[in-house]
Amino acid sequence: MAELVKVRRLTDQEGQKLQRIVRRGSTSTVRYRRAMIILASAGGNRAPVIAQLVRADEDTVT
Repeated sequence: MAELVKVRRLTDQEGQKLQRIVRRGSTSTVRYRRAMIILASAGGNRAPVIAQLVRADEDTVT
């Protein structure tokens, strides 16, 4: 398993940009999934929860 990583606190501007990416859903799948992972991590979720959210392996989100 990869080393545990947590994102730093996001600025308001960063958070808004990520939320726009997720809300649109029309951007690339990779960009959408990465935005979801970052937002979920910034929200305090741990890797197993984030992995279920984005339907990925835990190693993908760590």
